[in-house]
Amino acid sequence: MEKTTSQKLRLGLFVIIGLTLFVLAVYFIGDKQKMFGKTYHLNATFNNVNGLQIGNNIRYSGINVGTVRKIQMKNDTIILVDMIIDKAVFPHIKKDAVATIGSDGLVGNMIINILPGKGTSPSVKPGDEIRSQNRIRTDEILNTLSLTSKNMELITIDLLKITNEINRGKGTLGLLINDSIMPKDLKETMHQTSESVAKLNKLITSLNNKDNVIGVLKDSAVANNIKTIVHNLDKSSIEIDKVVGNLNTTILNIKEGKGAINYLSNDPKLVHKIDSTITNINEASFRLNENMEALKHNFLFRGYFKKQEKARNKEPKKEEVDKKY
Repeated sequence: MEKTTSQKLRLGLFVIIGLTLFVLAVYFIGDKQKMFGKTYHLNATFNNVNGLQIGNNIRYSGINVGTVRKIQMKNDTIILVDMIIDKAVFPHIKKDAVATIGSDGLVGNMIINILPGKGTSPSVKPGDEIRSQNRIRTDEILNTLSLTSKNMELITIDLLKITNEINRGKGTLGLLINDSIMPKDLKETMHQTSESVAKLNKLITSLNNKDNVIGVLKDSAVANNIKTIVHNLDKSSIEIDKVVGNLNTTILNIKEGKGAINYLSNDPKLVHKIDSTITNINEASFRLNENMEALKHNFLFRGYFKKQEKARNKEPKKEEVDKKY
């Protein structure tokens, strides 16, 4: 049975719409995978890609900038990931940027996040390799949580033992909690301590009073007087030092044979002469007295000495008259 013209038109229209939708789907998918735009290659190495697959997205500062082109295992510890990045974003990625593997949400696909660097390094070039930071795996997290839970269990057991000991009244804390006498003693001690502190505060306050020594010392006038006294003592000390110096010099001169004192003390002949001279003076004085006595009894000078005696007798009478008046 031959098809009518309307049927042929409907078939052609259906084919055209299908091809259009296919082309649009291929375009959008290719655009999302950066298959038709201008892109550059960028590499990163990881120890574990954590389920990353070819075609997964690459984000830079939260923006989709490319996809994973190839995943290649170099050896048992190094996995090379080839990324295709949009050409417009390439100048913004610096050589100190860091690539990390994460997930798109809690249960989403794995993606590569490129973290910006400090901005002081130059931009990357096509084919460069940037640093990577390995993600902590789930099994490692579980192992850490398992170890933590074991430690918490041990801590709980120890804490239970401590609380049991405290409830039984063992140890210092147990005695403080269960002993009824010790809190009273502690209360009395705190009370006595507060009283001592109050007395100490009163004592410190009384130190500013001018009636005690500390208060007197705080007085500016007294301080100035003490300063003056100390200054005068310093001057006196300097003068005493000078006198002592001069005295030391004099003693040194005497020891060295200089001056009359050393001459008198060290020359025995001179001392003997002085002794003889004094003896002669005493003898001359004695003889002079004898001669004066002889002159008093001589008839030629007897009258003169009597006049002298009368004159001496009259002098006391004059002194008595002066005392009366």
